[in-house]
Amino acid sequence: MENQKENMPRHIGIIMDGNRRWAKAQGKPVSYGHKQGAKTLEKIVRYANQIGLEYLTVYAFSTENWKRAEEEVKALMLLLQNYLDDYAKRADTENIKVKILGDISALSSGMQKSIQNCMERTKNNTGVTFNIALNYGGRDEIVKATQKIATLVKNGEIKIEEITEQIIEENLYTRGQPDLDLIIRTSGEKRLSGFLTWQSVYSEILVIDKNWPDFEEKDLDDAMTEYQKRTRKFGAN
Repeated sequence: MENQKENMPRHIGIIMDGNRRWAKAQGKPVSYGHKQGAKTLEKIVRYANQIGLEYLTVYAFSTENWKRAEEEVKALMLLLQNYLDDYAKRADTENIKVKILGDISALSSGMQKSIQNCMERTKNNTGVTFNIALNYGGRDEIVKATQKIATLVKNGEIKIEEITEQIIEENLYTRGQPDLDLIIRTSGEKRLSGFLTWQSVYSEILVIDKNWPDFEEKDLDDAMTEYQKRTRKFGAN
């Protein structure tokens, strides 16, 4: 990678879109597209770790994805669970810290166990922090943070006037992490679909006309090069 090290984004988010479209173009079932997408994800996470990226967040399953066909949801959940179990086994060699962002209480007991095991096994790793947004929705995250803060006020732990942006951030799934610097969305779609709504307020956005299974390490390099060409003003002139 030939990007300027001093101007690298700290936190990149990827909306991994196009698995189903890719599979259809190949004349394959949807599940095949998701499997190929998982292989691409493993490759990109490993590369992100190699180049020194601090945080990588991917959108794996939204709160709205439950509306998909039951067979597809089951296959995707099984794929994600196997993915987490495999990561837990390779934790010590990969040096990647895995965190799950989302409401895991709605997931199966087996999935919850896999999530807890993977996060516990990787919590002390010092490489890239790999966030998987799973059963995640941006508005849902803000609602849950608001409920936590309301409970603090109700219990007399804080006063209403003490609620600040920092208090809100401390009650989000990404507590302690920087906001997204760059969001990449594959397959050409031009929307965020509820992806890290609070954390993306000043993110640079790059849409790529390539389905996720075809995404390569070079595409990540090119995205960071584009990011480095942009001037981030954060509301200033």
